[in-house]
Amino acid sequence: MAAKIIDGKEISAAVKEQVRAEIERDKLSVGLAVVIVGDDPASRVYVNNKKKACELCGIKSYEYALPENTSEEQLLELVDTLNSDKNVNGILVQLPLPGHLNEKKVIERISPEKDVDAFHESNVGRIMIGNYAFLPCTPAGCMELIHSTGVEVAGKECVVIGRSNIVGKPMAMLLLHENGTVTVCHSKTKNLAEVCRRADILIAAVGRANFVTGDMIKEGAVVIDVGINRLDNGKLCGDVKFDEAVEKAGYITPVPGGVGPMTIAMLMKNTVTAWRIQNEKH
Repeated sequence: MAAKIIDGKEISAAVKEQVRAEIERDKLSVGLAVVIVGDDPASRVYVNNKKKACELCGIKSYEYALPENTSEEQLLELVDTLNSDKNVNGILVQLPLPGHLNEKKVIERISPEKDVDAFHESNVGRIMIGNYAFLPCTPAGCMELIHSTGVEVAGKECVVIGRSNIVGKPMAMLLLHENGTVTVCHSKTKNLAEVCRRADILIAAVGRANFVTGDMIKEGAVVIDVGINRLDNGKLCGDVKFDEAVEKAGYITPVPGGVGPMTIAMLMKNTVTAWRIQNEKH
């Protein structure tokens, strides 16, 4: 029995539709500022997709495209300006930044209330203790995809491959908050294949093409592939060897069309949450 494909495009369209309906119903005026430094082609694609999603949801989108040689001082000044701009509810600085800019410093400068990526230390801490307003967009999107299968996280063996601050670590926390039993694997993990085979829910976020093969997957598992890698022939593929995995898994996300669209949908959701935090203080 081949796995059921989890359609990220369809689920993300439903999330964006909810956001659009909420903005229309409550007559909200929501704004998202996206800052891009330099002209990295992948970043440009992401920024354009975010702009399209904003249009669809009825969110005003403000783009700040800065030249590659922008100084740290100039970038931090822009962040300060956006922090105090009432029309801007969410601020997103597209990563990676050029090498001469300190990403950590820039992220820490964004007001936690406008940090719709949830990368600021105070937001990361809130996720840790379970008292959060925002979730990082990719892990939050992965949770939506898992929920769409109807598989309950509670009591399941969950394995996350990758321990980045953006995906792996917060992903593990979200699974824990839903009472999953979580193992985080990385480059130093021994017997990785064996650990993966125990997983009822397997999240691959390692950034290596076709890293997870069919023999690493438990029969009937939910497989969420966060990776997006470009092969030498120009084709996109995930961290999971799809044609092998699809024969073993119960549910699986494709690449493209799985996690990618969800990331942007959750960003839209976070931006509305940010508006509410800033405008409904009691």
